[in-house]
Amino acid sequence: MASSSSCPPPSPRLAHLLPVLVAAVVLLGRGGEARQPAPLHGVVRSMAFDEGYTQLFGSGNLALRREGKRVHLALDESTGSGFASQDLFLHGFFSAAVKLPADYAAGVVVAFYLSNADAYEKTHDELDFEFLGNVRGRDWRVQTNVYGNGSTGAGREERYDLPFDPTDDFHHYSILWTQHRIIFYVDETPIREVVRTEAMGAAFPSKPMSLYATIWDGSAWATLGGRYRANYKYAPFVAQFGDLVLEGCPVNPIDHSATAACGTPWYEPVAAALSAEQRAAMSAFRRGQMSYSYCHDRRRYPVALSECDTAALPRLFGPDGMKCGGDRRHRRGGRGHRSDVVM
Repeated sequence: MASSSSCPPPSPRLAHLLPVLVAAVVLLGRGGEARQPAPLHGVVRSMAFDEGYTQLFGSGNLALRREGKRVHLALDESTGSGFASQDLFLHGFFSAAVKLPADYAAGVVVAFYLSNADAYEKTHDELDFEFLGNVRGRDWRVQTNVYGNGSTGAGREERYDLPFDPTDDFHHYSILWTQHRIIFYVDETPIREVVRTEAMGAAFPSKPMSLYATIWDGSAWATLGGRYRANYKYAPFVAQFGDLVLEGCPVNPIDHSATAACGTPWYEPVAAALSAEQRAAMSAFRRGQMSYSYCHDRRRYPVALSECDTAALPRLFGPDGMKCGGDRRHRRGGRGHRSDVVM
């Protein structure tokens, strides 16, 4: 974390954004039985596990509930667990309601992501939500990653502090991936948009991917660089998944040709036309909740990557990309793969 001397004093101009920040926190704080993001409500359809998924690993550590529409993934001393989509997709909307393990969860990693690493070992693409557990009394941390064509050295990581407790109830985490842009959602709110540019080239994910959900032991790095490890006295650690959505263009797994005429899917115009209200909510979330920004990390990237708007939020982050003056303690009372960012 950057020292206070490396971060500029807060700007008084931020005061006028307080109402917007409060509105975003209220919007994201709605828990309850998981709902689809409002802009897509009525369009997407959740499915039972057997309709679109298969177990990936974990033997008896994957359990189905509620007629197969709820999946429990457990981690114990013997193994973690995970599942994957039966199909490969080229673009689409992928979503799940997730409830994370409570209490002590240091070293535990829960991931919801798209990847083709099994087919492209050295040139794989990947889009991630990574949930990183913590010691009792401290928040889970949520990270999004964007890898294209094997660009694991530049994972374009962003990390966020959520304005709700993700262990108390279900919340939606969604990835909208099109030919021209990627949007990450938390509940109704878009929190990150990656627009394809010519300068990004193959670093923008462009090959068919499968969807995965996993829980595993990341003790070697996940919590303060491995300082706190998984404590199996608290096992099993159980992550719950529901409202599973696969809306995309499936491809033939052999030659990656389209298996059906996809045409112009409904999610293309959704991605291209975020409303002014959505953009305001996204801006407020990023200003208030983002705790690490690769675009402001001058230690990893002395020259910012091509898509970075270095004029955005410059006063909030130190030269290590960490938010200045951030409080990493739990604010609500007691309680894959390895990222390149250790925090």
